[in-house]
Amino acid sequence: MYRGKKVLVAGGTGTIGIPLVKKLLELGADVSVASLDSPEYARTVLGRDVQFIRADLTDFNECLRVNDRQEYVFNLVGIKGSVGIGETKVASYFVNMLWFQTNLMEAAFRSGVQRFLFVSSICGYPQSDFHEEGNMWNGLPKQNDRFPGIAKRVGEVQGETYLHQYGWDAVRIVRPGNVYGPFDDFNPATAQVIPALIRRMIDGENPVRVWGDGSAVRDFIFSEEVAHWLLVALEKAPPCVPINLGSGKGTTIRQVAETIAASLPAPPQIEWDLSKPVGDPVRLLSVERAKQLLGFEPMVSLEEGIGRTIDWYQANQSLIK
Repeated sequence: MYRGKKVLVAGGTGTIGIPLVKKLLELGADVSVASLDSPEYARTVLGRDVQFIRADLTDFNECLRVNDRQEYVFNLVGIKGSVGIGETKVASYFVNMLWFQTNLMEAAFRSGVQRFLFVSSICGYPQSDFHEEGNMWNGLPKQNDRFPGIAKRVGEVQGETYLHQYGWDAVRIVRPGNVYGPFDDFNPATAQVIPALIRRMIDGENPVRVWGDGSAVRDFIFSEEVAHWLLVALEKAPPCVPINLGSGKGTTIRQVAETIAASLPAPPQIEWDLSKPVGDPVRLLSVERAKQLLGFEPMVSLEEGIGRTIDWYQANQSLIK
């Protein structure tokens, strides 16, 4: 499906984008990447077989430029949100995300793109322990996810409108869980739990104080695994049918912290700060639809994924932002 095809990866210098680009090149695609990163950084992480376009995709004319003559488009822009972004940077996140999504998809539609993959998010779901795709609209996203969650919902609906009015059946929708892996955000002030703990432990913090009691359950999935299933989804998923991508099982924050510690030569002591909030007790994704439509099966265990992320972090200090 991908050999010889012109493929645009918007946000292709991110955690999911970099392994996705690598896989596309292996499949023989003609790959372009658009992002706001510097050309120097893009060349370092993507190599020289990719056309890199530094573009501000909040600008509709820029979206038309990067979509020109593309056959497939992956929209990965803004897939990762730093801790607290749903409350502390509401306007810069919400408005820019709407511009990115609306402009990029509209430009793809006008350019006659054959397939367009929109990466949505677990943050769009209302409060619940277990998220099935049909439950997205059974209430507002939880309070701290309200703005990014609504933005992602709007992107999904935008795809449906083209299908209903124009019969443009290009759009596929995937909702990943908690993605982690190489090229993640490792800044403890903004990173999500796995990269933040990896950096703190490797940097020698001991004891490591973690919020709550470690009982909260989350759904983690390795970035390279997500990249694989995005390729499958673009090929096999029905138009505008949202599909969850998760691990298929829950993992406690305590398990995460202990797995990271056990992967290091000198495991630090872990202390739980019970004065801090635990967070939602459980947030899991149903992957039954992914199994039925994509043939989904988990590929990378948490232990393997954390080990590979630690190895990458230790070998690539110069790339850590």
